Amino acid sequence: MDYEILTSTPEQARRHRTSVKWVAFEPDVLPLWVAEMDAEPCGAVVEAITAAMRRGDTGYGWGPRYADAVAAYAADTWQWSIDTARTTVVADVMVGVAEVMREVTDVDGSIVVSSPCYDSFHGFVDMLGRRPLDAPLDSAGRLDFEALGAAFEQARGRRSAYLLSNPQNPTGTVHTADELTRLAALAAEHDVTVVSDEIHAPLVHHGSYTPYLSVDRGQRGFAVLSASKAWNLAALKAAAVVAGSEAAFAQLHEVHTHAASHFGIIAHVAAFTEGRDWLGRLNRELDANRRLLEVLIAEHLPTIRYTPPAATYLAWLDCRATGLGDDPAAVWRREAKVGLSSGTNYGPETGRGFARLNFATSPQILTEAIERMASLDRV
Repeated sequence: MDYEILTSTPEQARRHRTSVKWVAFEPDVLPLWVAEMDAEPCGAVVEAITAAMRRGDTGYGWGPRYADAVAAYAADTWQWSIDTARTTVVADVMVGVAEVMREVTDVDGSIVVSSPCYDSFHGFVDMLGRRPLDAPLDSAGRLDFEALGAAFEQARGRRSAYLLSNPQNPTGTVHTADELTRLAALAAEHDVTVVSDEIHAPLVHHGSYTPYLSVDRGQRGFAVLSASKAWNLAALKAAAVVAGSEAAFAQLHEVHTHAASHFGIIAHVAAFTEGRDWLGRLNRELDANRRLLEVLIAEHLPTIRYTPPAATYLAWLDCRATGLGDDPAAVWRREAKVGLSSGTNYGPETGRGFARLNFATSPQILTEAIERMASLDRV
């Protein structure tokens, strides 16, 4: 297929990009690690930001228009009705997650995660000073309700929370409505507040995304959404915290709205309202890449177990049979000059022998990376 969005060559990217993805490692390392895309920008976003700059519209942001745009997109795309009166616009997803968890947990309470999970989950739990508890995913990368029940039981006695990744990062699992309903019932039984990071919701390739707040008893929780991941807008920060109708509070304190970037709000509103065709093309290219990766791995790295993810642009690679040890990403970075994310970042135990690969790049870069990885004699 023809690629319109994921078109960079390594030389082009290094010439034109100065973000962390392209400068963190040595120039000869192909970076397929942090979750940003090698993508041509969405035209509607470019026009909106350029016009704002030209007219000198560089002041403070106004959150209500962001909440309205998120609500309209959710209604059109997922038939999910978001109450904007229960929405707080914040700086970014993880800041929103952290502030909600600060409000709904006791200082000596617990925060449960299901590893392997987004590496920043661990960091934010540590920053908040709450007790971390793990309810690992099962061997298929799905929620393990026996493990969740045991962790929630350990959390009894103090206000505690469960930090959900929906869709899941790094596995790309799309939780079903039945799974989320079961989770909500279990959380209600143990009086645990679910805080759902739904940043990858627009990037579903197979199956259907279910908003956590839309399931029975899910209204006790919170969801955090943003255009930043799907439209590649990490540099233009903004996000929305949505409180369920039965949540502990309707909105975070008003001061939290001050941190959302005016340009971030302008960019995200343009993405949600005028960038849907761009997103459709991007998702088709990502779908082609996740299948291309399957072919490349089967041909060049057959000892790696890889299941194309149902969502996101992240591949969770089981490299335990390669002989590269607990951190194969470190070996490939050092010896093959390919930068992947170390699996142990996502779970010290559940990530051993795994690596996360970002396939939101051009087919040329993806192919070169796999060929480099396969060049090691011991793979």
